[in-house]
Amino acid sequence: MAEAQNIPAGSTTAGSIAVAAESTVATRMSAPPSFDVADFPVPHGREEEWRFTPLERLRGLHDGTAVAAGEGVKVAIEAPEGVTVETVGRDDARLGKAGTPVDRVAAQAYSSFEEASVVTVAKEAVLTEPIRIAVHGEGGVAFGHQVIELGAFAEAVVVIDHTGDAVLAANVDYLLGDGAKLTVVSVQDWDEKAVHVAQHNALVGRDASFKSVVVTFGGDVVRIHPRVSYAATGGEAELFGLYFTDAGQHQEHRLLVDHNMPHCKSNAAYKGALQGQDAHAVWIGDVLIQAAAEGTDTYELNRNLVLTDGARVDSVPNLEIETGEIAGAGHASATGRFDDEQLFYLMSRGIPETEARRLVVRGFFAELVQQIGLPDVQERLLAKIEAELEASV
Repeated sequence: MAEAQNIPAGSTTAGSIAVAAESTVATRMSAPPSFDVADFPVPHGREEEWRFTPLERLRGLHDGTAVAAGEGVKVAIEAPEGVTVETVGRDDARLGKAGTPVDRVAAQAYSSFEEASVVTVAKEAVLTEPIRIAVHGEGGVAFGHQVIELGAFAEAVVVIDHTGDAVLAANVDYLLGDGAKLTVVSVQDWDEKAVHVAQHNALVGRDASFKSVVVTFGGDVVRIHPRVSYAATGGEAELFGLYFTDAGQHQEHRLLVDHNMPHCKSNAAYKGALQGQDAHAVWIGDVLIQAAAEGTDTYELNRNLVLTDGARVDSVPNLEIETGEIAGAGHASATGRFDDEQLFYLMSRGIPETEARRLVVRGFFAELVQQIGLPDVQERLLAKIEAELEASV
């Protein structure tokens, strides 16, 4: 596999695989975070944070012409004992506490929602069953806001499942108290015409642990922006993701880990597979280590497997360090085709080529699927991968 950071931006390798990678840090290039839409100019596609996104396919989410209409989305929450579920108005103090919108769509979503869902796990509660949040598109345009809050030393797993058809802009906030442990699995399994743009904000408390698993399959355009910051020392964050991009789809994942406190850790690993003409995946991994964040330990990884001609991957790992007193920091990005040696090895042992290719892809994703930790969700995602592979052979 070619190491993407060694390939000039915009270069094209053999076999119609386009790979872009660069060392320019994007964390300081955009407008300052704000809840006010007016603080963000309408993007035109030349801006650093929008240059990969097909703005004409966002259905007006970026320029203010999209307004709530139609059935929008329906949200259903199943929560075990020990969890409080509320529907709150815009004046609730917990809204926006985990992070501020960093682009115009996130600010539009924050200013346009009418009611928000707040899910609270009580202090020291350890849930044995996951919280399940189903977001189903009923057509039309919708703006949403959700808050997941864990009290001190609470432990929970949350599954957020996106299905159906909608044009959705949303913010999702995760608030972790001291010593809390939260795992969130966000699945984007939209119908083929859906558009989904979301900012995920996590504020990690002292000695708390946050794990995010973002899984993207469906939709016409999906743009997810996970962001992590720390409220105190000792916090840990793991950001995992997998995506399978089909012909004509645009799937974009833009991560930022803001190490603003000393002695915190982060690890990011995203993997994607692409197939079909004009399949386009974008991964931006930004890690900022501020001057006060001594003792930081961080690493980020993106790997992409291109299954057919006509697909494009843009992978941009960025690392900005303001202090030399760190435990470790690094990043890697690679994009390539099937390993011919792996295929030959399997086929030489009597495995048909079609099945051998499936085994390679399943093995490619297996490590990340196992991070989910929920058998029913894992089985569903593996079945989805199998269905995608059926279409590629």
